[in-house]
Amino acid sequence: MNTASAPTQTIERLRELDDAAFASRYDCDRYTATVLSNRLEYLLDHVCTQLLQCAFSPMLRDLYDFGATVTGPRHLNYPTPVVGKGLACFTGTMTESVKNTIEEYGHQNLKPGDVIIANDPYRTGTHVNDVLFIRPIFFDGEVINFVTLKAHQLDIGGSVPGGFSTTKTSIYENGLVISPRTLVREGVLDVQTWSLIMDNARFGSTIGDDIKTIISCLDLGHELMLKTVAHYGTPALQGTTRYMVDADAERMAEALAELPDGEWVSEGLIDADGLDASEQYPIKVTLRKQGDRLEVDLGGSARQTRTSVNSTYLDTKTAVGVALKYLMDPAKAFTSGLYRNVDIIIPDGSIANALPPNGVVFMYGDATNVIISCIMRAFSQVLGENAMGGDYGSPNIHTATGLTPDGNVWVSSGVGGGERGPWGATKSGDADSYQLFFQANGLDLSVEISEVDAPVAVLSREYQRDSAGEGYHRGGAAVLKDTQWLAPAQHNITPDRVREVTGFGAHGAKPGASGGVWLWQDAARRGDLAAATKVAGVFDPKTGQVDLEGEYAYFGSSKSWPTPAGAVFRYLTNGGGGWGDPLRREPERVLRDVRDGYTSIEAARENYGVVITGDPDWDPEGLQLDLEATAALRRERVGG
Repeated sequence: MNTASAPTQTIERLRELDDAAFASRYDCDRYTATVLSNRLEYLLDHVCTQLLQCAFSPMLRDLYDFGATVTGPRHLNYPTPVVGKGLACFTGTMTESVKNTIEEYGHQNLKPGDVIIANDPYRTGTHVNDVLFIRPIFFDGEVINFVTLKAHQLDIGGSVPGGFSTTKTSIYENGLVISPRTLVREGVLDVQTWSLIMDNARFGSTIGDDIKTIISCLDLGHELMLKTVAHYGTPALQGTTRYMVDADAERMAEALAELPDGEWVSEGLIDADGLDASEQYPIKVTLRKQGDRLEVDLGGSARQTRTSVNSTYLDTKTAVGVALKYLMDPAKAFTSGLYRNVDIIIPDGSIANALPPNGVVFMYGDATNVIISCIMRAFSQVLGENAMGGDYGSPNIHTATGLTPDGNVWVSSGVGGGERGPWGATKSGDADSYQLFFQANGLDLSVEISEVDAPVAVLSREYQRDSAGEGYHRGGAAVLKDTQWLAPAQHNITPDRVREVTGFGAHGAKPGASGGVWLWQDAARRGDLAAATKVAGVFDPKTGQVDLEGEYAYFGSSKSWPTPAGAVFRYLTNGGGGWGDPLRREPERVLRDVRDGYTSIEAARENYGVVITGDPDWDPEGLQLDLEATAALRRERVGG
């Protein structure tokens, strides 16, 4: 599939337009466009805040697992001028997904008070648990735009409670697929659609309350939009929509134009799918840049996986946009305009553009995070000091399920795995060590609430010493987490990026360390890596330590991992890549890293050329920096 954009038009830059030309192009003056731009952001902030405060499921109330947009009208081709502060993986798909949904439903069939929904990944992106809710906004009898929410539902049916699994081999295992239809028809709940969802999903009471909350949030968006258009008028509102999209397109074009023309290639890897370990799935990205245009070519990437570790073209397009925003224009808003100067080539039936029924899509974040990493790594060849180190590489979601004493199903998702980990460093400073993967800018789940919602205890959560990529700015440290399951459970796990280093170094820095997953059925053996079951990773077969020269343990060797009460899983994420020459890092900063547990005394000497004496564990404030020996060691390293 080629998602090529329209050819670039040579037009006067926005900042060069005089007042008359601006008003002629956008049907309002600059001041009004600025006010309306902020007004639309304010509208989405209110919609998202209400959902965050009033939602019932932990996916929405705790994790912020939703996204919101304002989408422009049909005659403007459904542009996205503003997105909420939810997950970028949702908002990046909204332009096409809203268009696909409304066009299939029939634009002419829309009525005031309607809410249209859909969740098919091949129509709307992401996965079936993420339901798209669209509220058309009518003013003077016409649809002027849409307020939308895409929100993760705790369950949507299917073979696995909660849905997170890498073992599904056809779309029919995924759960309920909702084609475009009304959830609310002219202000009245559509009982047929409601019953369809309730009859197919687990946890109906929670899901039902969440859906009613979402409807009320769209009502709020509708109310605020009507107040806005009543005051400023439709021409100014839609002119501002075009202005916001044009401004984003112009910034991206200018950022691209500053780079030298050329071609850069990078590859990343999905270790295996959930069927067996016989096949690896490389993803190849070729960047071709000329003038102010960029072509992103995924030709040469692996075929679609045999299980649900795939993405659709919508998710791949989102990943491209997210990577470009991080690298080229991180301070400004994400809109559909950023793609205007970007062509994306994606082979049909590939891991980046899977096709039904066998190209199952659920764990789309695994493939798309590889795409983001590949783009960042490819651009590191030309961006110089603006390059960014690699991250921990994968969503790494752990989902456990079991039965309560009264026979009801419980699900815990996003608590017990390696869901949060380090990013790579940049020229701005050391990397953070505890983030979600690039597209999931959500919140962290509360340990205390998670332990109330399911029979789980988080025993430890700490940074791993000597795991961060060394550099002038240090990468984020790997996260080590031990989680004990207090009742018998089945576990579906997704650590599928442990066979290669994901946290690559940038601008002369070193990469982060690799991670793994261990299991102790008997909690008394916790910490004895040699006695643990090696669940995922590449290990020394004798010690159980991570060793990329060792033996690969395949996460899907058990379709699901059964455990008795008291079992403990340990997750160690990959480490983040550093930025810049580590021998230039100020010795005082290395001393602080040793004191704070990021770096050992031995690694400080070996990797930074900094000589430190003392005991960081028992007397961290008594550590001493030997500046004379450090200078001599660094001279020796540079000379060598």
